[in-house]
Amino acid sequence: MTPIDVSLPLFVGMPAFPDDPPFATEPVRRLARGDAYNLSRLSFGSHAGTHVDPPRHFLPDGASVDRLDLETLNGPCRVVGVDRAVRAIGPAELTGIPAGTTRVLLRTANSDRWAERLAYFPDYAALTVDGAKHLIASGVRLVGIDALSVESDAGGTFPVHRELLGRGIPILEGLLLSAAPPGPYDLHCLPLALRDGDGGPARAVLTPR
Repeated sequence: MTPIDVSLPLFVGMPAFPDDPPFATEPVRRLARGDAYNLSRLSFGSHAGTHVDPPRHFLPDGASVDRLDLETLNGPCRVVGVDRAVRAIGPAELTGIPAGTTRVLLRTANSDRWAERLAYFPDYAALTVDGAKHLIASGVRLVGIDALSVESDAGGTFPVHRELLGRGIPILEGLLLSAAPPGPYDLHCLPLALRDGDGGPARAVLTPR
């Protein structure tokens, strides 16, 4: 089966969560200048593009990204389609997930908007606290979404992150799922092994089952 790359590319001007460090690149060595090879200096935040949130993101003593169980980040998953009109994803949007599903990737209107233009928009679809609790009760071990944040929290307390990460459930954010119809897949996700990292940019690929 043909793999589907669902990663957000890193590039100057790429979408970033408000106040996060922007992506920047600077040429250090260039063949065009007579150097023996090309080499660039990169600068970006630990939550740039497609990335994994480990418990350390919100919990001082939580596991860092380099200590996450790779078996949790890789394996059978389900892309769950959420109606384009839905902005707050609660239990009602999650009731059709088959029993035994351990990895859930939420495909919302965000993916369609990103397919048209890779830019940040504040009115993105996001998971609610009740939705997170529903997934936890269902035995889900990893939650992914096609937004730079799994939640939209005007109060700045980030209850959805705390609900999931507090139970050791990593969050995969910044997915591009427009080319991945709802259904079963195998997820291949490897975040950068940043020692004691509070997040890790990742390459994420889906293989249809």
